[in-house]
Amino acid sequence: MKAPHYIGRFAPSPSGELHFGSLIAALGSYLQARANQGRWLVRIEDIDPPREVPGAAETILRQLDHYGLHWDGEVLWQSERHEAYREALNWLRQQDLSYYCTCTRSRIQQIGGFYDGHCRTLNHGPENAAMRLAQQHPVLSFEDRLRGKLVADEQLAREDFIIHRRDGLFAYNLAVVVDDNYQGVTEIVRGADLIEPTVRQISLYRQFGWRVPQYVHLPLALNDRGNKLSKQNHAPALPQGDPRPVLVAALTFLNQPVIAHWQDFTLEGLLSEAVENWALADIPLNAAMNTAFSNAPH
Repeated sequence: MKAPHYIGRFAPSPSGELHFGSLIAALGSYLQARANQGRWLVRIEDIDPPREVPGAAETILRQLDHYGLHWDGEVLWQSERHEAYREALNWLRQQDLSYYCTCTRSRIQQIGGFYDGHCRTLNHGPENAAMRLAQQHPVLSFEDRLRGKLVADEQLAREDFIIHRRDGLFAYNLAVVVDDNYQGVTEIVRGADLIEPTVRQISLYRQFGWRVPQYVHLPLALNDRGNKLSKQNHAPALPQGDPRPVLVAALTFLNQPVIAHWQDFTLEGLLSEAVENWALADIPLNAAMNTAFSNAPH
């Protein structure tokens, strides 16, 4: 059977402008897709309005364009995908693979932080309730193409997690799986801060009977206090001037070769050389690993 054509993606949330940490994820996914003669898609994950900054989505797209990271096809906006998410939720309900839960966050914290399935057999209605997946396919480990086998905390893997929030918003894990499957994504290259939800997402793929993509989790850029660069930590936005020095810094961070006299290359030429020289295996692993995960012994 012929392997599917490579499709990668970058899927930022519009909660602020892209920063150097975002560029690492965007550049890594872009280079991996181009090095595999594949397509590179961009999706705006705008399903959490309280966290979104007006105008941020348009700014993100301008930043990607400024840095030469040109995507294929149309941008997919999650805010236009509600019907697809409702269909997925309805299918899970019809298969008896989900249920309504009225447990509060404080109750879950009091029992140790992982949900215990308390509402699974109580037949609650949707009023003032979240919807949880009735976990049938716990994923205790998965293979990361950069990090090897990653082993999850068993309580995390077996938890009935939320797929539709009490406030009426669609949960991230549900939306990302529905959209990656819809777009035919074959490999997900993203930051190591998203290692933990991967086991939940793989379990959803299996619940729906969909093909599971491959995963690569890149190292995280940290600030001088050892915290990951993030919008929450007020990481500065990407510079608006010459993008080439910033791209060279990102390539260096990813331990990729930088061509001599890169200053003489155009932006397109610099990225073309980066694609040509891309070596996934050379990327360092010095990411901030989530405490719920460990590298399995080899």
